Amino acid sequence: MNEVKHETNTSALSWDSMSVPQGPPIPITHENIQQVMVPVPIKMQPPPNLNPMMDHGAPMQQGPMTPHQGVQMGAPYMDHELPPELIQQGWRKFWSKRENRPYFWNRVTGESLWDMPQFDPIGDPLGICAGPAPPHTPTMNNMSMPPQAMKRRASDGMGMGGPPLPKKFILSGPWDLEIVTNVIILERPPTTMPQPHPEIELFRCNLTNKLRNLLQEMCHSREGIDAPNDSFNRWLMERKVIDTGSDPLLPTSCYPEISPGMYREIMNDIPLKLKKPKYTGDARKQLSKYAEAAKKMIESRNASPESRKVVKWNAEDTFAWLRKTVGATYDDFQERLNHLKTQCQPHLTETVKDSVEKICLKIYHLSSEHAKKIRDKHNELLASNGILEPPPPMSSMNCRKVWCYPIQFATPSCRMPTIEYHPDKEQIMLRFQNDTVTVNNLQFQKLEHLYRYSCFDDKKFELFLPRVWCLLKRYNTFLGIMGQMNILDTQHTGHKTQASLPGPVMECLNRQFGVTFECFASPLNCYFRQYCSMFADTDSYFGSRGPILDLKAVSGSFQAHPPYCEELMEATVTHIEQLLADSPEPLSFIVFVPDHRDPTPNALVKLEASHFKRKQVVVPAFEHEFRIGIQHMVTNKTDLNVKSQHGTLVVWLQNSAGYSKWPPTEDKVEKLLDAFRPGRERERDKLELLSPKAEPNPQTPPSETQTQPPLGGGPAPPGPPQVKMNNHNNVAMYPPVGS
Repeated sequence: MNEVKHETNTSALSWDSMSVPQGPPIPITHENIQQVMVPVPIKMQPPPNLNPMMDHGAPMQQGPMTPHQGVQMGAPYMDHELPPELIQQGWRKFWSKRENRPYFWNRVTGESLWDMPQFDPIGDPLGICAGPAPPHTPTMNNMSMPPQAMKRRASDGMGMGGPPLPKKFILSGPWDLEIVTNVIILERPPTTMPQPHPEIELFRCNLTNKLRNLLQEMCHSREGIDAPNDSFNRWLMERKVIDTGSDPLLPTSCYPEISPGMYREIMNDIPLKLKKPKYTGDARKQLSKYAEAAKKMIESRNASPESRKVVKWNAEDTFAWLRKTVGATYDDFQERLNHLKTQCQPHLTETVKDSVEKICLKIYHLSSEHAKKIRDKHNELLASNGILEPPPPMSSMNCRKVWCYPIQFATPSCRMPTIEYHPDKEQIMLRFQNDTVTVNNLQFQKLEHLYRYSCFDDKKFELFLPRVWCLLKRYNTFLGIMGQMNILDTQHTGHKTQASLPGPVMECLNRQFGVTFECFASPLNCYFRQYCSMFADTDSYFGSRGPILDLKAVSGSFQAHPPYCEELMEATVTHIEQLLADSPEPLSFIVFVPDHRDPTPNALVKLEASHFKRKQVVVPAFEHEFRIGIQHMVTNKTDLNVKSQHGTLVVWLQNSAGYSKWPPTEDKVEKLLDAFRPGRERERDKLELLSPKAEPNPQTPPSETQTQPPLGGGPAPPGPPQVKMNNHNNVAMYPPVGS
């Protein structure tokens, strides 16, 4: 890896793009020189655009930014970055090799600071308190610099007695959005999906909720059971692995039409959903109920004589055993229940097979019909806005390597309706057509931050609220949150599929293994600002790179924590192995899956048998925590983390180059296991109150320019935003275009 100095432009103010008379030349200065990690050694090219007066209200007209573009190294000292007033007062800027960040030293007073000192024009307007300053000759200083490193400072008053640039606002929370990506992907065409719209999203979510309720009604009326917990959510995820349809939520084109996951989960609950009893009395009662339910089902169905005979005989034998047995232990009842289920379940499965298959088929066919209605309604909306129907999918573009960038759309956005904004003490409510979604204040600020990084077509934030409403409505529908129900009731929500690793674990993954990318996340639970998510359309404005199964990664370090869906987990392992086999560049995946062994899922077997496996460890059950999947709706911090009731298997899948760059040594693995210890997040919060936030990890290539969409090719690398704060409600304000 080559380390070079990366120099970037600061953004010009909005009035810089206006036509002004020619005045005296602006002093030529230079911006921050930062350390960049370039993926492979290559000859450095000059920056594509050095014009400081470009219009920041429109996308930057620059060439595609590949991972190998950069800037030549600058001078070892950085005095040219300070305004003349601070230089006159004796301040100098140097680079700390130990801390890997700049610091400021006053040669007159001997004072040393990490942050840029503030110039006080009232207390010392002429700099009299400071010693004599050397003459400021920017022309001579710049002559010693390489020609390609010369840049003019934006017309913000710097160098002419104006105030220094405002500091960049870093949003504090259980995330680190300042870490930039080290992931390189193959360039991809824009998606042909239409952009989300509140009216269409409300229509889609209403149809999806009807489908969820229909599954519950059919299971109850036909099989006498409740729909398995989270089965509808897992059905959506499992179908999307093989779905070739166009709807982002509902499956429309799948083969086979009968979902093996839904079929298996319904069958497991027939004739009675079994739970692990807590007491011996509960075990005895569950055994009796199972025998009674099996006998009742076999008598009420059109079963074969042999099946009817076997089930009834085993049920009667169980009743006789319960009557004559006194003082049986907990294990005795559980052993008898397992024996009864082994004898009866095959006959019950054969009896209800057709009925369960019809349930799965009806849900799938209705999903296809609903998706067609949604598509037709969306096309009508596009036509009313003068937008042509989305073109067919484009052919693959050239296989150029670029920094990973958010999903881009091939069609423009429709006119958005008004979204009512109702701030509260701890939450913010957004309402559209009497349908209200809520999000806590900190998460709302996080969405603003992500939107500022990743959205390219709405610099004025005019479409921000409608897009946030669509995002929240989509995830509420997916998780099964309807109305004012108890959001922590796990019986009615699927938030377990959105559980995420705690902050200390993610921080350790970044520091020890260079991880900068999450394979399974959402704008509501992501730790980094670059990630893959289930919904490419609603999440793209907030940094999503689309589904992980569609990502063609070439290089980088990833964290993969898939939701518990066996088909999705198995497809993910297959996709990761294919990426590792195809890429000679450093590529690493750290996979976190539940350590279920009774029975062992196929994904777990395939993961442990992979020839790319470098190491594996197990975090014991009840000795680590996860963040719940609805953290955006919870205001009490004590409800955010829940202890895991199962062990978690951690597996390192790496190619040879990735293993050389990010090896899972014993010391690093021990630090990761220590980060899993419960209570580490609370300790981390206390430390943040006592000490300033640490600088981002220097392993990843820093950048100070905001990501731009690919113009005629690849994208530019991402960078941090400039945010102004409103002192009244502590919410980030929307800057004018060009800021």
